[in-house]
Amino acid sequence: MAGRGGQGIRLPRRDLVQCLILGMLGVAASNYFYYLAIQKTNVATAIILQYTAPVCVLLYMVARGVQKATASRVFSVALAVVGSALAIGAVGTGQFRINPIGVAAGMAAALSFAYYNVFIPPLLQRHDRWKVLLYILIGSALCWLVINPPWRIIAGHYSREQWTFLAVFSVISVLLPFSLYIAGLQHLDATRAIVTSCLEPVFSILIAALALGELVRPVQVVGIVVVLTATVLVQLSGKEAMVEPIE
Repeated sequence: MAGRGGQGIRLPRRDLVQCLILGMLGVAASNYFYYLAIQKTNVATAIILQYTAPVCVLLYMVARGVQKATASRVFSVALAVVGSALAIGAVGTGQFRINPIGVAAGMAAALSFAYYNVFIPPLLQRHDRWKVLLYILIGSALCWLVINPPWRIIAGHYSREQWTFLAVFSVISVLLPFSLYIAGLQHLDATRAIVTSCLEPVFSILIAALALGELVRPVQVVGIVVVLTATVLVQLSGKEAMVEPIE
């Protein structure tokens, strides 16, 4: 790539702009609204709201005629949403907290999450995923520079240990997972990918149980099984021909 005078990282202007917008209104917005939802409500509420995103994706894909609302696909999306709620233990425990701003933020996070799941795959069909990832992350970084400008970060007077933690955390919990997710979007359509992403709270629960010795309640076990069932079911659903959703 570098041997071609930088040509290897260039994108057509339209796709470049689209990547930047996806970084801003998709990745950055999803994270920002998710954290805002947590701040105004709680983690359980924010997760439930964000993981309504599979419903948004399926409705969009069906409305555009990209996919059919097959029984297996609809059922798997419903299972993913219900299973996520059960897995985090928010059902029957009174953890769901209503706050107008928090609920709105949670829904905005779901829409942003759904947005980049739908519109990244067509870019990956035309360009190398590392180029797409690069410009999406640049767009996300530009957005965060506005939301949380450098001088505000400098004013925090973080210690060397805190900077080290932030650097490691950004790679392990943001860069690496998102890079892998982008790779997954090369091989899965938006509905399959976003239903599979509902495994995130499942792994969080299992890791907490194994590493921290946290107790997994029976309702959470049911939720884990439901999410796993949804993931398998959506992968087995019939594959319709995909068309590019942006024209």
